[in-house]
Amino acid sequence: MDGLLIVDKPSGPTSHDVVARLRRVLREPRIGHTGTLDPLATGVLLLVVGKATRLAKFLRASDKSYDAVIRLGFATDTADVLGRPLGPVHTGPMPSRAEIETALDEFRGTFMQQPPAFSAKKIDGQRSYKLARAARAARNLARTLARGRESIASSAIDDPQDQQGASTQEMKMTPDPCLVTSYAVNVVRADDDLVTLSVDCSAGFYIRSLAHDLGERLGTGGHLTALRRTRTGSFTLDQAVTLDAVERDAQQAAAALLPLAGMLPALPSVVLTEEGVTRVLHGQDLRPHDQLSTLKSELSTRNSQPSALSPEPFVRLLNARGELLAIAEPTGSGALHPSVVLV
Repeated sequence: MDGLLIVDKPSGPTSHDVVARLRRVLREPRIGHTGTLDPLATGVLLLVVGKATRLAKFLRASDKSYDAVIRLGFATDTADVLGRPLGPVHTGPMPSRAEIETALDEFRGTFMQQPPAFSAKKIDGQRSYKLARAARAARNLARTLARGRESIASSAIDDPQDQQGASTQEMKMTPDPCLVTSYAVNVVRADDDLVTLSVDCSAGFYIRSLAHDLGERLGTGGHLTALRRTRTGSFTLDQAVTLDAVERDAQQAAAALLPLAGMLPALPSVVLTEEGVTRVLHGQDLRPHDQLSTLKSELSTRNSQPSALSPEPFVRLLNARGELLAIAEPTGSGALHPSVVLV
């Protein structure tokens, strides 16, 4: 069983949970996802099955679309509704829709974004969320000790060296800012403290960070209360199957599996001669006469036909039956080198 399964993830399970559950249902250990969705979030989760796991890296960089609901009034330590409130609750009037639109201008286009501390980003080889949880546990312990040993806690807090150490420790818990792009951020609705947005963005963009940063920009604080991913690359909710449905009927999952050849429609493709197929099987570079035809990407609107000299970084290699054999990349000499062979 090889291909792409587009799942409409429910709120609650982690992306890893979904993978584990589908491994049991399909009895296939080779299953992975191509972009984490938080437990709170729902929507498009791409699962690569069997040989398709070797194509996961080509899907991770896909643009995404989201529908998000942000609550203004206070921030949380996780930047979503599952976290603990930070700072005082805003008691003044909530911003108008016009004020929200103006504040969002700062988050349109390409900019440096600070990922949440509770995220899958790595810090010195460790997941940021694991460090953040450890820091939260340490703070809880410190509060407990402070209540029982007030004098000892006070002297520790007053110690400049301890303050400096805590600050350094906190800095180590923060992932480095990342360059991200939002192609469109539109206000769908603004009702008192709730703001509903639709967002088209690059891979690596954190909607939780947007919620937190928008709250800071508006001076009210803010956090994410609901998130639904509606698109990853060219794959949308219309193509998705629910987790509940595939768990009830494994045959439905198999029927919904997108074949390997349909997984990367944005890449141009080359149909090979029989000799070309043989060369691919041996990992050899392809020559111009190994190609029966060269096709543009299924999503491309360009008039020119891609070739071995195409600006596209990768090319799909197909046999005469349209089956995906490999992913190739152009060489400096104008040939195509099979970098990922699937047969």
